[in-house]
Amino acid sequence: MYNASSDVTVKDVEQNKRILIEWSGYGSPTTVEWIFTPFGNDATFVSITNSGFSGDGDVLVKQALDSTGGFTWVLAGLKAYLEHNIMLNLIADRFPKGLREH
Repeated sequence: MYNASSDVTVKDVEQNKRILIEWSGYGSPTTVEWIFTPFGNDATFVSITNSGFSGDGDVLVKQALDSTGGFTWVLAGLKAYLEHNIMLNLIADRFPKGLREH
């Protein structure tokens, strides 16, 4: 979809606890860490940290906001799918084909 791609290097995986990657999502590599924390009897709290942005203040703020928004969309879609078997198509709906500005 959208011919988007990114180089990803898996740095570490701790089963059921943590995933650490490096990716080229913003031109220069940043680090993304997922932490999985058991919550209650049958739930997991997911925390995501993306760090290592580069550039001046405005560029850093834009990258951080874009990253936060992107991961939020993906997690919301995964939650709906895993808990209710509903495919929300959040990414496709966020950037519909044929819409020039978003």
